[in-house]
Amino acid sequence: MTAGKTIDIQKFIDEKPFSRFQWGVFLISFLIILIDGFDTAAIGYIAPSLLKEWSITKPELAPVLSAALAGLAVGAVFIGPLADRLGRKFLVTAAVVLFGAASLISAQAGSLSDLITWRFITGLGLGAAMPLAVTLSSEFAPTRRRGVLTSAMFTGFPLGAALGGMLAAWIIPQWGWRAVLVLGGVLPIVLAVAMIFLLPESVRYLVARHAPVERIRAVLKRISAEAADAVAFVSGEAQALLSSDAGKRGVGLILSRSYVIGSVMLWLTYGMGIVIFYALINWMPILLKDGGLDPKTAVLVTSLFPLGGVGAVFLGLLMDRFNANRVIMFGYLITAACVYAIGQVVGDLGLLVTMVFIGGAVMNTTQSSLPALAASFYPTAGRATGVAWMMAIGRIGAVIAPFLVAELQRRHFDFAQIFTVLAVPGLVAALALFIKNAFHPTEPEAGTPDPVPGKA
Repeated sequence: MTAGKTIDIQKFIDEKPFSRFQWGVFLISFLIILIDGFDTAAIGYIAPSLLKEWSITKPELAPVLSAALAGLAVGAVFIGPLADRLGRKFLVTAAVVLFGAASLISAQAGSLSDLITWRFITGLGLGAAMPLAVTLSSEFAPTRRRGVLTSAMFTGFPLGAALGGMLAAWIIPQWGWRAVLVLGGVLPIVLAVAMIFLLPESVRYLVARHAPVERIRAVLKRISAEAADAVAFVSGEAQALLSSDAGKRGVGLILSRSYVIGSVMLWLTYGMGIVIFYALINWMPILLKDGGLDPKTAVLVTSLFPLGGVGAVFLGLLMDRFNANRVIMFGYLITAACVYAIGQVVGDLGLLVTMVFIGGAVMNTTQSSLPALAASFYPTAGRATGVAWMMAIGRIGAVIAPFLVAELQRRHFDFAQIFTVLAVPGLVAALALFIKNAFHPTEPEAGTPDPVPGKA
């Protein structure tokens, strides 16, 4: 590269070795998602303690289980468009502080209504932090490794949920359920302090928003010193839009003629996976306890379900090499079969543990890969909104899931019947990806670059 030349930032990121700076961005994003998973799943692990301490019925518990999930949806709806206009770093840091502080206050709740309120506020921060972490991490990733890196980063969510179960089984008998929420508040606040000093703004966002060239150059120099002599930058990403959609960003872009069908199918797919995940995470400890397991064993068995999400790294590799829509579609078909199978082995603890882990591995691997699919589907002008809205609208499934299982219990469905019902969303998710692939068989980024100059 010669002095005074214009740098195509995506080509620059693709050609340079993955730097320690990029690994740092990945690690911080991973930790955000890890703690997000911990705080989101925490309410399910403390649910049996709430039933006992506050003498409430299982149907009364449903609003508590859904409160943070409703907040997740609201937070994600608003954060995406804001991030596409205002940037990623400040908003993701503020979101992490919000859900940490709200979790600390939740630990002091003295009534069901107080806990519902503060869990909703916790959800606002959780819903904002997750899509921004996914977006920021993907925008520093080389094209050839974006699928595997984004999927690997998102494995933090099921790992955090699994960690929550293991810690809750140890913490609750010694210090009570409130200590779980205290831990879920302290960890994100400590992380937010580190983020202020270590996390950069997205360089692709800076170029797309015509930021001063000095600011862009300062970020790229942390990847390679060869950026020091650049005088201008271009985005180097394709935006395969119809002429009528050119110049759109945020909500206008993801709902444009070029993207609307793919967007709707992503929403449906994510929502169906969420129904399965939260129905099992929130209710499995109680269902297993009713099935004869002691409370501690029920929590530990449930914690195996999200642990399997680490397989998303393997699925990310497949997504980088093959048609990503079909890879994930196949995963949901296997998910449907596995969820059904869990319901058939409740009488045998060994088989139950095995099927919970295998079912969780397949389901969470598949679900954890969806943010990578969305991040690669949308261009910079709509990426934060696209990822956030997929998670936000999909979170409707998270709100529905606790009430769905509560209603099935009210109708006296047994363990096997409940899992048969919960297998159906896996089939719906696979169908939605089949439709998306029919309209978008290749990813939009596979075209020619659309130059966006930085200001000198």
